Amino acid sequence: MSAAHRSSLTLILCIGKVAIVTGSSRSIGASIVRALAVQGANVVVNYVNNANAATKVVDEINALGKGKAIAAKGDATNLADGRAIIDETIKAFGRLDILVLNAGIMGSKTISDITEEDFDSHIQANVKGPLFMAKAALDHLPSPGGRIIFFSSSLTAASAVLPNALCYVASKGAVEQLSRVLAKDLGAKGLTVNTVSPGPVNTPLFTNGKPPQVIEMIKSLNPSKRLGEPDDISPIVTFLASPAAQWVNGQNLRVNGGFVV
Repeated sequence: MSAAHRSSLTLILCIGKVAIVTGSSRSIGASIVRALAVQGANVVVNYVNNANAATKVVDEINALGKGKAIAAKGDATNLADGRAIIDETIKAFGRLDILVLNAGIMGSKTISDITEEDFDSHIQANVKGPLFMAKAALDHLPSPGGRIIFFSSSLTAASAVLPNALCYVASKGAVEQLSRVLAKDLGAKGLTVNTVSPGPVNTPLFTNGKPPQVIEMIKSLNPSKRLGEPDDISPIVTFLASPAAQWVNGQNLRVNGGFVV
């Protein structure tokens, strides 16, 4: 293997880094913590209620013998819980390098049906919670080298907007804008702030409540004629978390297999 090849491989590794991934006991979040651990990162598997699922992910990661994993209970969309998850991370690992704000909610209502509570819950879970957890993390993220990765959705693209995704798309659009602003604000300190926007992914968050014919219709809109899988998303996150992405800042990476072009 050439020295240049070894150098390129080193750039995509996260050896010794510490990462929090919110909502990571299953689905996309679980795929992300596994992928980061394979790259050498120590990871915090965050969960709200399903301790068994989180423990299973932690055990799988620790059995690999690469990055270490712990579980941390807490609702990352709640400001106090978000700070507590960070405190638990620092207590366990002594540092925090990467914050992946994956947790969120997805409602499905038109303007005729939404309530003020629907709107407020989306803003709290998808915007306010992640923003203030990122703020709390700034006390610990290295400067330079810290990574903040928000999650939005390909449904915010003009060609993909759905009439029954009002609260969800509004909240995710806000995430994209605050990520851009933070990239400008924190870039001078050597931190990067980016957004990952998956298309339709085969997870309970997306598929629950949708009849089979709707799922098949959505598949047909993708050139690959399928939904994405969590493992389609996690490599993009590990790249953004790695040293290789030091010159990627303020970007919104749509990962959707061509669902939106």
